[in-house]
Amino acid sequence: MTTVSYPGVYIEEVSSGVHTITGVSTSITAFLGTAAQGPTDKATRVLDFSDFTRRYGGLDPAYAMGYAVRDFFVNGGAEAVICRLYAAPDNGAGSASMPLAGNLRLVASSPGGWGDVLLARVDHDASAELAEDWGLTAADLFNLQVRLGPEGLLETFLNLTVKDSPRRIDRVLDAESALVRVADPDGLPTARPDKNDAPAATDASPWVGATPTKVTVKGKDSDELGEAAYSGDRDTRTGKFLLEDVDLVNLVCVLGSTPDEEVSATVLSDLLAYCVERRAMLVVDSPPGWKHDDLVSNPGALLTALGLTGRDARNAALFYPRLRESDPARGGLVATYPSCGAVSGVMARTDATRGVWKAPAGIDASLSGVLELSDALTDKENGVINKLGINALRTFPVFGNVVWGARTMRGADQVADEYKYVPVRRTALFLEESLYRGLKWVVFEPNDEPLWAQIRLNVGAFMQSLFRLGAFQGTTPNEAYFVKCDKETTTQDDRNKGIVNVVVGFAPLKPAEFVVVKLQQLAGQLDV
Repeated sequence: MTTVSYPGVYIEEVSSGVHTITGVSTSITAFLGTAAQGPTDKATRVLDFSDFTRRYGGLDPAYAMGYAVRDFFVNGGAEAVICRLYAAPDNGAGSASMPLAGNLRLVASSPGGWGDVLLARVDHDASAELAEDWGLTAADLFNLQVRLGPEGLLETFLNLTVKDSPRRIDRVLDAESALVRVADPDGLPTARPDKNDAPAATDASPWVGATPTKVTVKGKDSDELGEAAYSGDRDTRTGKFLLEDVDLVNLVCVLGSTPDEEVSATVLSDLLAYCVERRAMLVVDSPPGWKHDDLVSNPGALLTALGLTGRDARNAALFYPRLRESDPARGGLVATYPSCGAVSGVMARTDATRGVWKAPAGIDASLSGVLELSDALTDKENGVINKLGINALRTFPVFGNVVWGARTMRGADQVADEYKYVPVRRTALFLEESLYRGLKWVVFEPNDEPLWAQIRLNVGAFMQSLFRLGAFQGTTPNEAYFVKCDKETTTQDDRNKGIVNVVVGFAPLKPAEFVVVKLQQLAGQLDV
């Protein structure tokens, strides 16, 4: 409030009470599994498959996650979060370091056999001017090149030193290198490493022959992942809790070590509980041993074996069958792969073009990069599994391979759950997360009618914007949604406890699963 002191006009800016609520992203997808290389102590965001390849290695039949990530981006995914899980072998983990000339030891930046092909070269063509600026001599500086094999990724680091300076080697490699680290930062040698010999005149490259130095030997690939590797520990940020440092995750895919490995029911149920906590959906692959005749004859036993039951199952969606795709890593050999990456990509593509409230299924939900499906369902077989909440992947003439189901794992007709459909559940999760983040400003505000009016204004504006995009049923806002926050929702007892209650309702759009066409023959009109 302005304090007045002299006769005249005073200008005061008054807050409008508008706090815009922005809808959160809906298709950030987390992948949990093994990879040839890459960090195991943090989750990393990747924006395309080349980014994944650079950090975690290319396609490899020994690792299922690479194929799932590829399918995600091929089918329209835009943002993925990679959690590389690593089970240390009993006979040792990581890689043993090899000294450069001068006893400086480097080691691969992450565990795995991939580090065995790392090569390093040192030269002394450094900048004397920079050395003087840092209070060093030219004899303290050196250049380092690291390469993943003779023809792989090359990293170059100029004007490094083992002395305390802005270019001390351990700090530079920690910040800039994707390939190597200093094995013992606290035990750096006092002198720079010796330079490598210049390549012979007959060598086509300084990376052939015996000129460079091997960085690591005896790298250890991960053992087969057990349940503990997935469950992890929240305090130490391992397993699924690598995602604790990620702000937002919408979809979660979990993969076995190899493409044909089944993820156990214990792991799935544990991850489902975490998805509920994070307001995310678990995209579940059908086990590789499932066949359509078993599904039709004894579906209950197969579904029970997955362990995804109860109310939490509304945050999971199961897809059958698996995908048959070409593998560039094996000369184009056609093999079977999990479908979760491709389906998540379809969901991301649908969200971008139609909105999260549109079912990610139908003739527009095509599966790109898929040669065929591992099993072909008939309409009647599709009808049996659809009633149980299993989403089919189908092949149709002209349209090709498509997603042909949009039910959650609480979508069985017999359960009659209100979150029967994937788009309805994902819309609810989208609203919950958006309101959770958009109403932070309310905390510690005076809990009375002015605050309630601002809440109604801002939440109502957010819901109205979604209504105009076609997110809800109804032809008018009153039919589509409501926002209530007043003395009826927040009693005096609530106010005494510091609670403000906001009630938001919405009329969800549900997919047209069944199209019924009634054809009638008209009798000709008779002239009287």
